[in-house]
Amino acid sequence: MASAAERMKALRERRRALGLREIRLVVPDVNSEAFRREVARQVASLDPVDEEEAMRWIEDVGEFYEKDAPG
Repeated sequence: MASAAERMKALRERRRALGLREIRLVVPDVNSEAFRREVARQVASLDPVDEEEAMRWIEDVGEFYEKDAPG
């Protein structure tokens, strides 16, 4: 039987033949206390006026796309 490394190599080769490529993502641990503190810090620094304007724009654009969406 082939080793794990050989099986993975064969899998990657099959995927590449299909036009696919493996990628790996490293993302923050959202359960980390440090991450949660940083999110809280960034949220606290937001300007409520700017955020209200952004939300209004998102709602306006969303309504525009809902009307013209296919289906």
